[in-house]
Amino acid sequence: MRGGKIKAKLRWSNLYTFSCLRPDNILESEGAHLLQGPGFSRVVVCNHPRSQRSPVRYPSNYISTTKYNVITFLPKAIFEQFRRVANVYFLMAACLSLTSVSPFSAVSMIAPLAFVVGLSMAKEALEDWRRFIQDVKVNSRKVSIHKENGVFRFKPWQKIRVGDVVKVEKDQFFPADLLLLSSSYEDGICYVETMNLDGETNLKVKRSLEATFHLGDNESFKDFTGTIRCEDPNPNLYTFVGNLEYNRQIYSLEPSQILLRDSKLRNTSYVYGVVIFTGHDSKVMQNSTRSPSKRSTIEKKMDYIIYFLFTLLVLISVISSIGFAVRIKVEMPHWWYMQPQKSTNLYDPLKPALSGIFHLVTALILYGYLIPISLYVSIEIVKVMQASFINQDLNMYDEETGTPAEARTSNLNEELGQVDTILSDKTGTLTCNQMDFLKCSIAGVTYGVGSSEVELAAEKLMADDLGRQSTESSGVLVYKYRSTQSLLNRRSDFGASESLKNRRNDFGASEIEVVTSQDRKELKPTIKSFNFEDSRLMNGNWINEFSQDAILLFFRILAVCHTAIPEVNEENDNINYEVESPDEGAFLVAAREFGFEFCKRTQTSVFVRERYPSNVQPVEREFKVLNLMEFSSKRKRMSVVVQDEDGIILLLCKGADSIIFDRLSDDGKMYLKDTKKHLNDYGESGLRTLALAYKRLEESEYLVWNNEFQKAKTTVGADREAMLERVSDMMEKDLILVGATAVEDKLQKGVPQCIDKLAQAGLKIWVLTGDKMETAINIGFACSLLRQCMKQICLTVNTDLVTQNSKKAVKEDLLFQINDALLMIKKEKDPHAAFALIIDGKTLSYTLEGDMKLQFLSLAVECASVICCRVSPKQKALVTRLVKERSGKITLAIGDGANDVGMIQEADIGVGISGVEGMQAVMASDFSISQFRFLERLLVVHGHWCYKRIAQMVCYFFYKNIAFGLTLFYFEAYTGFSGQSVYDDWYMILFNVILTSLPVISLGVFEQDVSSEVCLQFPALYQQGPRNLFFDWPRIFGWMANGLYSSLVIFFLNICIFYNQAFRDEGQTADMVAVGTTMFTCIIWAVNCQIALTMSHFTWIQHLFVWGSIVTWYLFLILYGMVSPIYSKDAYKILLEALAPAPIYWSITLLVAIACNLPYLGHLSYQRCFNPMDHHVIQEIKYYKKDVEDQHMWTRERSKARQETKIGFTARVDAKIRQLKGKLHRKYSSLTVPNTPTINS
Repeated sequence: MRGGKIKAKLRWSNLYTFSCLRPDNILESEGAHLLQGPGFSRVVVCNHPRSQRSPVRYPSNYISTTKYNVITFLPKAIFEQFRRVANVYFLMAACLSLTSVSPFSAVSMIAPLAFVVGLSMAKEALEDWRRFIQDVKVNSRKVSIHKENGVFRFKPWQKIRVGDVVKVEKDQFFPADLLLLSSSYEDGICYVETMNLDGETNLKVKRSLEATFHLGDNESFKDFTGTIRCEDPNPNLYTFVGNLEYNRQIYSLEPSQILLRDSKLRNTSYVYGVVIFTGHDSKVMQNSTRSPSKRSTIEKKMDYIIYFLFTLLVLISVISSIGFAVRIKVEMPHWWYMQPQKSTNLYDPLKPALSGIFHLVTALILYGYLIPISLYVSIEIVKVMQASFINQDLNMYDEETGTPAEARTSNLNEELGQVDTILSDKTGTLTCNQMDFLKCSIAGVTYGVGSSEVELAAEKLMADDLGRQSTESSGVLVYKYRSTQSLLNRRSDFGASESLKNRRNDFGASEIEVVTSQDRKELKPTIKSFNFEDSRLMNGNWINEFSQDAILLFFRILAVCHTAIPEVNEENDNINYEVESPDEGAFLVAAREFGFEFCKRTQTSVFVRERYPSNVQPVEREFKVLNLMEFSSKRKRMSVVVQDEDGIILLLCKGADSIIFDRLSDDGKMYLKDTKKHLNDYGESGLRTLALAYKRLEESEYLVWNNEFQKAKTTVGADREAMLERVSDMMEKDLILVGATAVEDKLQKGVPQCIDKLAQAGLKIWVLTGDKMETAINIGFACSLLRQCMKQICLTVNTDLVTQNSKKAVKEDLLFQINDALLMIKKEKDPHAAFALIIDGKTLSYTLEGDMKLQFLSLAVECASVICCRVSPKQKALVTRLVKERSGKITLAIGDGANDVGMIQEADIGVGISGVEGMQAVMASDFSISQFRFLERLLVVHGHWCYKRIAQMVCYFFYKNIAFGLTLFYFEAYTGFSGQSVYDDWYMILFNVILTSLPVISLGVFEQDVSSEVCLQFPALYQQGPRNLFFDWPRIFGWMANGLYSSLVIFFLNICIFYNQAFRDEGQTADMVAVGTTMFTCIIWAVNCQIALTMSHFTWIQHLFVWGSIVTWYLFLILYGMVSPIYSKDAYKILLEALAPAPIYWSITLLVAIACNLPYLGHLSYQRCFNPMDHHVIQEIKYYKKDVEDQHMWTRERSKARQETKIGFTARVDAKIRQLKGKLHRKYSSLTVPNTPTINS
């Protein structure tokens, strides 16, 4: 054997027609350079030594997703930091501190700024380092590259260059954009999975040029050379224009021959390809876009607060400078000790205005502590810690896949606690994207007695209906639970629909059979993708059915009409199928379970192992595959032409019911009426359906058609697609209907419970799906987004108006429907009435235009539930933008596929589900989870906590800086606007950076008003976020007022007490250093006691940070006082020798701390006693352990602590209770009326 592997003997080119097959377009020699000019300048010299290749230097295959590199980090990171207004102000202040007008030393201004900016830059560097490590992993992947003389060696991806020949093996990713040269199949076919590109799980088929088929092993590349001229790098995934010059011939290239980077080779042992685009030139990298910059609502409001404080800063600075200028002009000439005749510009009585301007600069620096310099960096630290808690939450860890939740950005943590509307995808998000074969219709008879998730919900609703009727007749409601098995046996005697129809007659009016999901779970088959139960078809019993011929043909269509490849599992000899879609896999598993096992495929044949009750051994039958017309989204059907062992030629077809029904012959509609009814029933059960049909061909008829078909296949030119479609239509008509299939895309675990909890939390939920309306509606019932008594408003386009091509008339009709629905809602008098809005993509395209979108939104917000069906990815994004921009509320979009990326990026918060549809949604998201049910904890627990923590933290930050900064203003006014600071420079440095930073960080990281269990038990607590109770303007100004009050108390109490009081034993009064240090001690005590009162939940870390900050202040005074007077100046031994021996120092500290916090303590006490918030009540119940001692009260409080909702299981229960109460009331009234005395008028 030579360097390659043995080539498989499948020549798919004999079968495929549309997506993969392109005839070799041999161009004339003069056309070799037709692709020159703008946009077509790339020339790839294949398999030459690198030194002999094109003089144009193309990028290497090294990719980088980092934001910085070694050279650009410093300038870029500094630029990012000084985009913030507050940092620009502090930079200006730091520069001015180098001048003579600065009230502080340069170190006291530069050091905090350098610390804050440096910490933020370090965070940026850490995040970028993680991206760099990920890039290194990708760039270090190994691939086999041709060196010379037919020798291939493994090299890292980053070493690949344009023109290299590479060999990629099964289940490996393609390292660059390649031109497919050959594969392990003789005709160059290969299967490609593009999940990382477009989110689709079905396999794509690629085919190389016939001219390169023979390049099948390593040695064949010894003498291979060629030249490719093609388009320049661009982001178009589905187009490619180029040609290959090889063996003195020029061949045109098509997208079907291009293998894109990050797609994966499947079902093919190996392929050879030549590199066309590398690194950032590859199409996937051309498509990579930066996620839109998102800022939280709190962060946006913080900017306004900063502007307000800056305005306040400028105002008091102007007041200070005016006061200074007046005193310089009026009073300074009389101050002989200031020597006014020798004054500088700062103190010049002749130029008071100039002196005032100089003092304005001094004041702007002096009062700069009103704006918290460490606010941004503290918030960033807190958000990173909060994100790590989300990532490590074991309750959001999926054990099946080993996938944890991930906060991909920490900027939006608090937004999770303020969501108003959730916009969700359906398939793969609410459902599993796991197809189970559940029911089928064959020859007008429905088979399959298992229940879908929707049917289980319907049975419960039916039980409610029967219960209501029995209550009216007897006043007694009796539920009789029977096993699911007895129901299945009963159903096996006749159709499932008949069983449901006659159930009430069988059991009587007051006996209601309820099939529980628990029973169903116990009986659920363990066979993946097969959940079918019906003894009439299983174990060969179908042979006894009246329509056994049709059933046989139905099973054979399932086993033969596909493009799957069987693979034998070496461990257990079972056959696994490599399929293009989950539906196809479910059909093959179903065929196998029915006794028709697809076991082998050759180049020209499909082999099916058929089991019959009369035969001991299965019979292997061969079906020669003559032609295959594969499925596409445009065709919505797939067909194969086969010849069985008896020489009979058949066309087998499966596809969308609307397509198949239009192609039936008059004789083929025998079962059409019954099949349509069954398909409607399946759709109402939330199942996905396909119709199956066939056509028998005469050999002469087939030969004539095949001749036309082969001509179309080999046609070169733009008309080829149209010719193939026309010829296919000639064959795919006059079909005979056999039956239909119904597969279930199952609900994900915990979806109904999660939706119910989110509804109780007051969240609105919209479903945006590409599925048809019937399926989406019934999934809505299964999820409890819809319920039976809910009034459905369906907006639809009048088809007659559409055919008349009158867009204006269509919009007028829709506007009338919207206004009529709004009027109906307005006139509804029942406060418990619920409305659901259902609209399809065609209608949505009209309603999203012009002013009508506002009318549509006004109707949608009035409805309890909104379901948009048949919507495109662009429409998903447009609906999300409409809700976000026009409602002004926080939106969250959640999805799992590439088609959800638009709405995920458009929403305020994007959540990606790491499911089976690739990682596109996750990569575009802000948060990722593995199951929809984890959204409950992400929002109701982490969202609630993060919102309150950040809100309280920011409010406290402004409080403490106002309390501290205004004391500087008071002192300056008290000392004649002299510009003198009462505090030592080092005190100023330590205030924000060390002494008050750790307590506020602990508040933002560890604070919990209630535990996670209580958050889930009392979902209405979540509404504190959307209602913005903790960061509205009244609360913000309340905290500012508290800071103003504290500053007044701290300054004036200190001044009043120290002004005339003896400070030392000898009777001396305190100097400025003693007053300033005492005042600063009072500030440290006041603000740290304030944060202790703010906290509801204490851990040892919070105790350490709060009380440790106070201890740190005293330790600093001791150590700073021990430093040489050259550095400590007047603060030399200030604590040990001056302050500590003085009782007045300790007394005033205690007095000020109590006085500052007494109003807040009083407010808190009053609020808890007379106007408590929800969490106050719960905290008190938990503190006195009433949740344990008085379960009745705890249950009552839990029932009250949820938002009144009209969707979810709880809403359904509430509606049931109201109905029962109403009936009991009417029954009681009817019993008491006869005893009521008659009053004659």
